[in-house]
Amino acid sequence: MNNKLKNLAGETVLYGLGTIIPRALNFLLFPLHTRIFNPEDYGVVSYLYILVGFLNVVYTFGMETAFFRFSTKEGSDPNRIFNLCQSFIVGISLALSALFIVLAEPLAVALGIAGKSHYIVWLAIIMLIDAVVAIPFARLRLEKKALRFALYKIVNVLVTVGLNIYFFMIAYWLVDFEITFDFKRLAESIQQTNYGIEYVFLANLVANAFYLLFFIKSLIRWRPGYDRATFSELLSYSFPIMLTGLAGMTNELFSRWAIEWWLPENFYDGKSSMYAIGIFSAAYKYAVLMSLGVQAFRFAAEPFFFSNAADKKSPELFAKVNHFFIVSSCIVLLAVSLNMDVLKFIGGEDFYEGLFVVPVLMGGYLFLGIYYNISIWFKLTDKTYFGTIITVAGAILTIGLNYFLIPVFGYVGSSWISLSCYAGMAVACYLIGQRHYPIPYSIRSGLMYIILSAAIILFTQYINFDEYWKNKFIELILLVGFILSAFFIEKNKLLQSA
Repeated sequence: MNNKLKNLAGETVLYGLGTIIPRALNFLLFPLHTRIFNPEDYGVVSYLYILVGFLNVVYTFGMETAFFRFSTKEGSDPNRIFNLCQSFIVGISLALSALFIVLAEPLAVALGIAGKSHYIVWLAIIMLIDAVVAIPFARLRLEKKALRFALYKIVNVLVTVGLNIYFFMIAYWLVDFEITFDFKRLAESIQQTNYGIEYVFLANLVANAFYLLFFIKSLIRWRPGYDRATFSELLSYSFPIMLTGLAGMTNELFSRWAIEWWLPENFYDGKSSMYAIGIFSAAYKYAVLMSLGVQAFRFAAEPFFFSNAADKKSPELFAKVNHFFIVSSCIVLLAVSLNMDVLKFIGGEDFYEGLFVVPVLMGGYLFLGIYYNISIWFKLTDKTYFGTIITVAGAILTIGLNYFLIPVFGYVGSSWISLSCYAGMAVACYLIGQRHYPIPYSIRSGLMYIILSAAIILFTQYINFDEYWKNKFIELILLVGFILSAFFIEKNKLLQSA
């Protein structure tokens, strides 16, 4: 069992390279954008990418998880399942992107960006490419080619970051300082377009085009196929996952979108709703460190759970996985929360006012990761409709609470709604799952770590010494003490189970 945990940890590190490093590189854009854009412009970018987040779920339609499930069934042909899943995704994504491109102008008006229909066109192409390479990326995960997965993701983000730096910095330097070489003409032509936030989308589009080059062999070998019986099984399995994904996106992104609708005028001293969206989105950027760990773990854990499902000791193994996920996530939560006074300088000064909600948002991501772990029971038992019920219930709760709390508490209310929703989903999933697929999770010890982490954060926020370095010393002692205590406790548990 310990060897399997080590393998999972190793794969999580590799997928982390493909998730954390790209996100870390992409995080470099945060200080650039928050110093170039005001909160309102930053809010527009965030607002449109929220829409993309919802639509990406529809584009992929839950087929990645279906691919894992049906490819790992005894007697199945992974290549055949790949062709069928890829055929469905290409068909639906082409249809959706074509529709968005044709309706780009009225959609731009409806979204409050009249005259910017090219935003819609570029985003439609970005989503199309993302969908087309979703199953090829899933196959890399199934075949445990985590290093290649990481390389492709890193190159994509390097291109994105490089283009952003060029568009927003180098191009202007080349013109302003009259540097005389060929790039100067390119810089002048770019400046003459009078683009602003458009460059964010354009850089994303160019970088995504590299994915098509990376998977050119896989895409050439793909043979469109159709099998009515298998398609019916795939859709029956993936449709609830797609609904779950939409509900999950509602839980994660809806609050930022709802601010545009339900925030009273002048709630923030005459600032617009887009200003509030920009501030709140910046707070989410700081919370990305927890999100990165959750996503990297999920990439490694999903195929791991499926491949070990037949093992008689899998329930104990899954329980250990969840426990060590909680321990490591609590360490990340503390490390970031206790150092926000330093990390805040990453972003622009105009965005500092929302930093106090970052620990709450990170706590929400922690419970989301727990939910991902616990939700494996309905994927292994082919009862994915339970995931739909739980996540949709969470989404309804999110929408309802945001409706009532945004007018009263603004984005502060939204941050607590996010934490409450994910915690509630994790609890519901655990209670239902124990009836259908019992797993001996360490509930008490897990809660102990979470409560202790929260107590330390509250202690450091409300008890301050006059001198800055005294505060930092106390915070360091608490963080190191937590890590050492966890190390010795969990080391003994590992030795006992060896």
